[in-house]
Amino acid sequence: MTSLSDLPLRDNLRGLIPYGAPQLHVPVALNVNENTHPIPEAVAHDIVASLARAILTVNRYPDREFTELRTNLADYLGHGLTAENIWAANGSNEVLQQVLQAFGGPGRSVLGFSPTYSMYEILASGTGTDWIAGERDADYELSPETAVAWVKKTTPSLVFLCSPNNPTGTPLSLETIAAVYDATDGIVVVDEAYAEFAADGEASALTLLAGRPRLLVSRTMSKAFAFAGARVGYLAADPAVTDAMRLVRLPYHLSALTQAAANAALAHTPEMLAMVDDIRVQRDRLVVELRALGYAPHRSGSNFVLFGGVDDPKATFRALLDQGVLIRDIGIPNHLRVSAGTAAETTAFLSALAGLRAAPSSAE
Repeated sequence: MTSLSDLPLRDNLRGLIPYGAPQLHVPVALNVNENTHPIPEAVAHDIVASLARAILTVNRYPDREFTELRTNLADYLGHGLTAENIWAANGSNEVLQQVLQAFGGPGRSVLGFSPTYSMYEILASGTGTDWIAGERDADYELSPETAVAWVKKTTPSLVFLCSPNNPTGTPLSLETIAAVYDATDGIVVVDEAYAEFAADGEASALTLLAGRPRLLVSRTMSKAFAFAGARVGYLAADPAVTDAMRLVRLPYHLSALTQAAANAALAHTPEMLAMVDDIRVQRDRLVVELRALGYAPHRSGSNFVLFGGVDDPKATFRALLDQGVLIRDIGIPNHLRVSAGTAAETTAFLSALAGLRAAPSSAE
C-alpha cells in the first residue's frame, strides 16, 4: 500500500501533522471553543425556510459576489462599512488562506506571536509563506514595544495579530495594533474571531480601519453566532483588499446554501447573540472558580480560559475524559484550556476537576 512518504509531496509539507482536535462523543465537549448553546428554535425554522427557497435555485451558480451577504455583514459590523469593505469565505481559515495567497507566497513572510492560533503556521506553509514566530511578554501579553521590535527585526510581508489571542484568551490593545501598522509597509491582519465576547466598552480594531488600507480585520460567525458547522468567515478592509481577494478565490466559492443560511441568521442577530452574555458569565465564573481550586487562569476576552498550575496536563486531561468531560491539551507546559459552555456544562467541568483535586487527600 502506498504511504504519504511515497508520494512526490512538496518538501515543506513533509513531516507536518494535519490540524485537528480530538472528535469524541462525550456528554460535555468543551475543547474547540464552540458555542455550545443551540440556535433558538424559531430562528432555526427561518434558516430552514431560507435554505428551502435556495435549494430550488441550485441548478444555477450562486451569486459570485454574494452581494446580499456582504451588505448584511457590513450592516452588522457598522462603523460606516459598506458591502465594498467586506469579503467572506467558508470560515475565517479560508479568508486567511486567501489573504496569504494574495499577499504572501514564496520569498515573503508572515509574523505571528507564539503561542497563537496554530492554523496560521499551517496556512503559511500551505501557501509557501515563511512563518516567523515572535515572542510575547509575560503572561502572554503583547505590548506595542515588543510587537514593534519584532516587526523591525524581521521586516515581514504580513503580520497576524490574534485579538483576543487563541489559545491564551489574551486581549490585545488598539495601541499595539496601531503601532504595528505604523512600523510596517506590509499587510496587518487582526483576527477577531472572538470579538463579541470582549468586555463591555472594549473597542474593536474596526475602529482603526479608516485611513489604513493595509489593515484587515477578520471575523467569523462560528463562535458568537453558534454557526461553526455552517462555515462562514469574513473580513473588513479597504475595498482594494476585496479586489485582491477576487484574484485568488475559487469561482463561486460560497454556495447558495451557505449564503442563504448566513443571511437568515444575520436577520436574527439579536436572538443569535442573546447567548453571548451567558457565555461571558460562564467564562468569568471559570476564572473565579479555577483560581479558588488553586489553578492559575489567565485573563480572557474570549469564550475560553487557559489555566496554569496543572502538574500533569495529560493525566488531568485523561481523568476528565474518563468522566465524560473533554477539554484541550494545547501543549503549553502545565496548562490546559477549557471552553465556556452552558451553566450545566461549566458546572460539570468544575465539579469533575474539583473531584480530581480532592482525590489525593481523600486517598490519604
